Amino acid sequence: MALRESPEINAGSMADIAFLLLIFFLVTTTMDVDTGISRKLPEKQPEDMPEPPKLKEKNVFVVTVNRNNDILVEGDMFMKIDEIRAEAVKFIDNGGGLGNPIDGAEPAECDWCEGSKDPLSSDHPNKAIISLESDRGTSYGTYIAVQNELVGAYTELRNRYCEKQWNISYTQLLKDSKNNPTNETLKERIREAKGKYPQIISEAEPTK
Repeated sequence: MALRESPEINAGSMADIAFLLLIFFLVTTTMDVDTGISRKLPEKQPEDMPEPPKLKEKNVFVVTVNRNNDILVEGDMFMKIDEIRAEAVKFIDNGGGLGNPIDGAEPAECDWCEGSKDPLSSDHPNKAIISLESDRGTSYGTYIAVQNELVGAYTELRNRYCEKQWNISYTQLLKDSKNNPTNETLKERIREAKGKYPQIISEAEPTK
């Protein structure tokens, strides 16, 4: 008895359908996109920066964020996030030093500072250091928010300085310099503002 051949199935149309379904799912499916935290990295320190001198306690502004996201400033003041910037500005701009230059260092007296010149607070913006400490249980949101307020304190002081000197904010100088990168005048003004209020933020290892 002769063997009967099995009829073949035409798979050409199946491939077309599968291709159309693939396109459909690619077009209609939404992909989860990981979102990051917007954070500007600390400014790069100059390569020829000398060895750090011994620090006076009054020249260090300590901000601590614990695992409960409580913010402690200078070891004895609990603050909200929106209160930190003003306290940091007060510290950086204090200008309490009245001494003379030592070993070619920056003069201890700050003639552009508008602070209270409290002898128990920072001597000079070039000597004022902000120390940020956190706990491993601190939330990223709180930690970044505190960082942004501290960086904002420097921006506020630089804005004030630039507006007094050239009737333009530091923020606007940065924007203009980005649009016109060959303008040396803008670069020089930005360098001067940074020199008057250098951003010195020390971030310690999180505590356990």
